[in-house]
Amino acid sequence: ARKDSRRTKKEETKKKPVRRRWPLMSKPVDDVYLTWLYKRPSYDVETAVAKLKKFQELDFTYPKQFVYINVLLDMALQKKKKVDPFSSTVLLPYRFTDETNKVLVFTEDEKEAEIARENGAAVVGGVELIKWILEDEIQVDFYVAVPAIMPKLIPLRSKLKRKYPSTKRNSLGTDIPKMVQLFRECHEYTVEDECEIETRIARLDMPTEQIVANLKAVIHDICTFKPSSDGPFVLKLVIRSSTSEGLLLKLDGILPQAEKVEEKEKNADDDGGDDDEEKHAQEPVST
Repeated sequence: ARKDSRRTKKEETKKKPVRRRWPLMSKPVDDVYLTWLYKRPSYDVETAVAKLKKFQELDFTYPKQFVYINVLLDMALQKKKKVDPFSSTVLLPYRFTDETNKVLVFTEDEKEAEIARENGAAVVGGVELIKWILEDEIQVDFYVAVPAIMPKLIPLRSKLKRKYPSTKRNSLGTDIPKMVQLFRECHEYTVEDECEIETRIARLDMPTEQIVANLKAVIHDICTFKPSSDGPFVLKLVIRSSTSEGLLLKLDGILPQAEKVEEKEKNADDDGGDDDEEKHAQEPVST
């Protein structure tokens, strides 16, 4: 019994006192302070961009460095378990690179093939390209097609996966110049680690209004992947340059208005028949 009492006393002495955790303070008064005692500051997007430009001047870093955003998403849904990770393309209002994507156009019509080449398609052809694609002899960034050839492209579905031509991704249609221009100049981003997006949006030497416009274009496109009725999609948004720290942004004024999102969702539902048309186009015609 004495040994047991000694053990309990030793265990009690080993136990560390529980520290009381004080709530974080909102804003420091002094110029020098302990950052972990205060809430992380958030900024309007224009103020944040101005700070990034100031950091570059003070640090004497490359003035044309890239500007990035990190987006944390809430993938939860009401009806389903969650939003599936996705990739998307968006045509930014202001280009920040001279590089263009390589686009392959599937068509067997000579006139359409000529139009595709004139508009900058890297590769143009019909079913003869299937074997080369399956054997990785042809590698491009995006694939577009006209509806007439879709039944013959079914062997590529598992190979191309998300890049398989589809009306939903605007890569299947009859307006070849529009499709080629879109995918030659578009900006692509992908959800990583289930709920995060990190992507470039501009260069730091661009005017502030252009950087803000590109940021909003990407965020508005992201928000179309989750119905507004299921709650907010973007939980946290951070902007940074290649050499700077990340600055937390206020979401007010950046996220699209609920009415506009709902309108686009309604249009997407109305266009649901396009998938059916695509499905019928892919079915071989029985004779």
